[in-house]
Amino acid sequence: MANFLRKNKVLLFLLIILVIASFFRLWQLSSVPPGLYPDEAINGNEAISNWGKLFYPENNGREGLFINLIALSFSIFGVSIFSLKIVPAIIGILTVLGLYLLTKELFSQYYENNSRSIALLASFFLATSFWHTNFSRIGFRAILLPFILVFSFYFLFRGFRTKKIRDFIFSGLIFGLGFYTYISFRMAVLIFPFILIPCWFIYKKPPVYTQEGLQKKFILHTSYFILLIFIVALPIGIYFLQNPYDFIGRAAPISVFAAENPIKEFTKSLISHLGMFNFRGDSNWRHNFSGSPALFWPVGILFLIGFVFSVKELCKSIKSRSLSLGTCHLSLISWFFIMLLPGILTYEGIPHALRTIGVIPVVYIFAGFGFFKIYQWFNKNTKRKRLLFSAIFLFLLMTGVVEFDKYFNKWGKNPEVKNAFSADYVEIGNYLNSLPADTQKYVIVNQSGVPVPWPNGIPVPAQTIMFIESTKYGHPRSIYLLPEDLNKIKIKEEAVIVKMKYEQ
Repeated sequence: MANFLRKNKVLLFLLIILVIASFFRLWQLSSVPPGLYPDEAINGNEAISNWGKLFYPENNGREGLFINLIALSFSIFGVSIFSLKIVPAIIGILTVLGLYLLTKELFSQYYENNSRSIALLASFFLATSFWHTNFSRIGFRAILLPFILVFSFYFLFRGFRTKKIRDFIFSGLIFGLGFYTYISFRMAVLIFPFILIPCWFIYKKPPVYTQEGLQKKFILHTSYFILLIFIVALPIGIYFLQNPYDFIGRAAPISVFAAENPIKEFTKSLISHLGMFNFRGDSNWRHNFSGSPALFWPVGILFLIGFVFSVKELCKSIKSRSLSLGTCHLSLISWFFIMLLPGILTYEGIPHALRTIGVIPVVYIFAGFGFFKIYQWFNKNTKRKRLLFSAIFLFLLMTGVVEFDKYFNKWGKNPEVKNAFSADYVEIGNYLNSLPADTQKYVIVNQSGVPVPWPNGIPVPAQTIMFIESTKYGHPRSIYLLPEDLNKIKIKEEAVIVKMKYEQ
């Protein structure tokens, strides 16, 4: 009965965390952040009329899964800013659930009942995280990356524990989909050796199997996993073989290897990204409260404590030959450094919170683990248990309140954020939608940007206005012209001409 009550209490806490995560990701979703950045808008425009592709080469190239999910959302909710942003919001909420499942699975074989506590802490810190909340409310495909990682690794580690083939199949299917999400995901394959090699030795440990039987079982299980990844990723792999520029085109110009002094730029980027959690973060207002650390400072300290203890536990496991303990911490540490590489290997806009989005889950696992270690110490050295639990509750409450205030008030209402998300383009679109249908409408695109083939090579900033028009008419009704094409304006009746930016 006590065990039943304990499990019910964990489920209640998890439900509360998911409610908090949902609130952070759904509250005022259509208006915070204000505006709609052109990179979001082009995803919406392609989801309206150009969906179903594996890869979208426009706007420097984008993997197709996210855009196709937006198309599904539009078919259910209609075309709107809300139905575009509900996709990353739902993915963000599910990632919080996935992080709980993964953390509990990772720590269960060595930390037993404490694994649930660590998992609840990690998922709470993720649920209230400014970093993850922000990208869960923006129409960027990168939000899929943490989701794919937590669920594919959850089923993989669960498979190695249960020895059930279906877990390896699920893991392979989910991981294979990762190649259709975001360019940074490609680095995730480098984590495999740090998981598969220790798990090979775990398979050899139980005495109930023969040596030959264990080898066959491990090979069978990993074969299912790798085969499913190959099958799912094969279509986009063929696409990249036929279009090699699309595979490297987005990353090549900003790589440290393209810099004049690669070693200098790599060192600078490495230091910058290692310091982004506790010292100075991304300066881009779309990605962060410009320049502030990626983590709320107490959570940043917990992250460092958890990381240090994880390294200590790994060293301890090597000495004691504890395979389950070593696999857990080796996987986490390797995940952290490998998924930092997409940021470290670039020299533009560093530190970059978006390119390093793959480290978000493991960072909050470290924070949860660090909190648990501090709790263990206080629990051991104090007899005032009620005071301890009251302090824990107040700390978690403070964390949620501070992160909420930072996102919705300090950041969400900052004028810089309106500019960063092109709120003025949304206003232009709403103005055009307010005009009578028979009024001629011309938009002069006097903003620079990557040309988009449709319509007629107009720079990507115009995509926001086009999307806002589509929310009312299903497609843009205005005529979009470059400044050099003003002679194409033919006014036959009442007409409105709008410039995207003021120009004398």
